[in-house]
Amino acid sequence: MAVSLYTVRVILDTLGVVDYGLYNVVGGVVLMFSFLSSTMSSASQRFFSFELGKKNYEKLKQTFSMTMTIYILIAVIILILAETVGLWFLNTKMTIPVNRMEAANWVYQFSILAFMMTMFTIPYNAILIAREHMSVYAYVSIVEIILKLLIVYLLLAFTMDKLILYSILTFGVTTLVTLIYRVYCIKRFAECKYSFYWDRELFRSITNYSGWNLFGALATIINNYGTNIVLNLFFGPVVNSARGIAYRINSIVSQFVLSFMTATRPQIVKHYASGEYEKMNSLVFKSSKFSYLLLFVLSMPVIVEAPFILSIWLKTVPAYTVLFARLTIISALLDSISYPLIAAALATGKIKLYQIVVGGVLLLSVPISYVFMKFGFPPQTPMIIAIIVSTVVLFLRLIMLRKLIHFPVLSFVKKTMLPILLVTILSCLLIYFVKVNLDKINPTLAFFSICASCVVIVTIISYFLGFSSDDRVFFKSILANKMNKKVLNKKNI
Repeated sequence: MAVSLYTVRVILDTLGVVDYGLYNVVGGVVLMFSFLSSTMSSASQRFFSFELGKKNYEKLKQTFSMTMTIYILIAVIILILAETVGLWFLNTKMTIPVNRMEAANWVYQFSILAFMMTMFTIPYNAILIAREHMSVYAYVSIVEIILKLLIVYLLLAFTMDKLILYSILTFGVTTLVTLIYRVYCIKRFAECKYSFYWDRELFRSITNYSGWNLFGALATIINNYGTNIVLNLFFGPVVNSARGIAYRINSIVSQFVLSFMTATRPQIVKHYASGEYEKMNSLVFKSSKFSYLLLFVLSMPVIVEAPFILSIWLKTVPAYTVLFARLTIISALLDSISYPLIAAALATGKIKLYQIVVGGVLLLSVPISYVFMKFGFPPQTPMIIAIIVSTVVLFLRLIMLRKLIHFPVLSFVKKTMLPILLVTILSCLLIYFVKVNLDKINPTLAFFSICASCVVIVTIISYFLGFSSDDRVFFKSILANKMNKKVLNKKNI
């Protein structure tokens, strides 16, 4: 987290507000498709988890090869669209300073190349998740941290166009990380040795599921990236820079929750595959609650102290950055409740109607934002609309799950959403009281005191009011297991 915060600060200072905004709106295709790749990976992982559960390793190998073939075809199609329609839109419709148009095109091309590399690694990531080899991500993350620090050094060391150099170096990091995953999986798992395989029924099954899952993923991407384009059309790259910083903060804070869900998702799928619906529902209830509360603990200090954090973190704080950061985190908190619900819906395989309904509502966010911008509303309006849409979509997911698997919606509201709401309201009231009183002292001392108070208040209220008795037993067992592992490790040493 510290490295990510440091690199963003140096990169913003090195590129400048305009170029950083340009990279986020033009090179944002990399971030956009990295989200797409994780979503498509979860789709592949479902098929792999089923075959692993059946111990049918020959079918697993065939499924892997078929999946790889499908993603190569998808990558080629998107490449053609990107180099035609996408290139036309970049050069004729987007608000880019004339003297930076050439650099913007370089960024766009390297972003496309990075996307291609990411697409080819999707099945390998899916295998890692299905086999629950989560430690690999930790090691690769260390490599990424080192490479990000190297990017910062090279940006300062070389005199060529910083924006172009940044896009080249980012592509290089993406390529290297992709190769690491690929080499590891090929050496470790026999099914990852790709050979062309074709089965019409398997192709139909995978493409039908992946196609509708892709539709849902694209709806989310258009909701996020489309908003960036709308802001660019009306306000230019400076506002894009503020939104880019806000989303970087959100991604840093949210990475712990996403890691938690990466570990939980295969278990939800396996419970469904084995017909253990009560266990699956219990895991969904706990995962939704824990995801929200974990993110709430981590994000409250950022929400409350965003002005101070940004002032000491960045040399230049673009306008609207504080407000954007707060609204983005609120939206992420709502989405964190939905992650386990999405996993449960995808586990069923019957996702056509689910994706049409949920994805269709998500797609409304961009045109609605565009209309509001036309009437002269301020830049934060699209993010407020996104929060409203996320709330609507959360309840739509519950309704769709009730139809798919007879999901106990009322129990979910009672056992998960009401405790979350109670913790949120009470924590905010107490934190507001603390902040009003501590703001009167030295600013630096007040900052550390308020941040510590946020963590302590949310943690205590979550434990006593957010957790049920079963949750507390589960939480204590996790702590006990970790402590026992530490003791054993010390004895072994």
